[in-house]
Amino acid sequence: MGDFNHPGICWKSNAARHAQSRRFVQSTDDNFLAQVVEEPTRRGVLLDLVLTNKEGLDGDVKLGGSLGCSDHEMMEFRILHERSRATSQITTLGFRSTNFGLCKNLLGSMPWVRALEGGGVQESWSIFKHHFLLAQDRCILKSNKPSKGGRRAAWMSKELLEKLKGKKEVSSMWKKGLATWEEYRNVVRVCRNAARQAKAHLELNLARDVKDKKKGFFKYISSKRKTRENAGLLLNEVGALVMADTEKVELVNAFLASVLPAKAVPQESQTLEVGEKA
Repeated sequence: MGDFNHPGICWKSNAARHAQSRRFVQSTDDNFLAQVVEEPTRRGVLLDLVLTNKEGLDGDVKLGGSLGCSDHEMMEFRILHERSRATSQITTLGFRSTNFGLCKNLLGSMPWVRALEGGGVQESWSIFKHHFLLAQDRCILKSNKPSKGGRRAAWMSKELLEKLKGKKEVSSMWKKGLATWEEYRNVVRVCRNAARQAKAHLELNLARDVKDKKKGFFKYISSKRKTRENAGLLLNEVGALVMADTEKVELVNAFLASVLPAKAVPQESQTLEVGEKA
């Protein structure tokens, strides 16, 4: 977002001076948008923004120089798509092909009395856990859990996917001068109408079958939510900004503890006294 006309917003503390600026900050918070530019872009004021709805979508935000006679500094940043982002491979246990007989024999052949003799609770648990994990690795196969990045949208059918591939081909032909603008515009309109009809048809089916298939309905609703993995900046009792995750957790815990009613403990004592009298 370039040439942003709200110089009264402090993005470090999400504080605004004017009512219009406060409404914009509130709308960004309601839509879970995060602002990643930290350095001023025009005369000491931050007037060029980069807003994202999820962390890890951008990187290497740099400011420097200006274009022509403009007093705005140029901004460069990198958009990270699914292939360039680091994805974690979660390993799960496949219990369908488990050899329970071998696992039972491995654990049964272990002289537990001699191995656990003279040890404390923690030491005995560590020994048992070590041998159990060794047997688990030999008897239970592991598989990688697929990530959500490669999944296709619920409303995306094979026919619509073929139309989108055709649209991409016509777009490349139009850029090379092998197709006219009217042909490309018609293909874009057809794909747009087909996508809108597919989404409307999916939502109609979900609303019609919500009584019998609640799982599919709530799965679709959860997929529409925008996620934000990190909380924003918080202010402590002194008014200083809290940026570390551990400090944020301690601050939130202290706030929740202060909100608890003070009459909770006397009520418990009263119930205990009534129970003793009875």
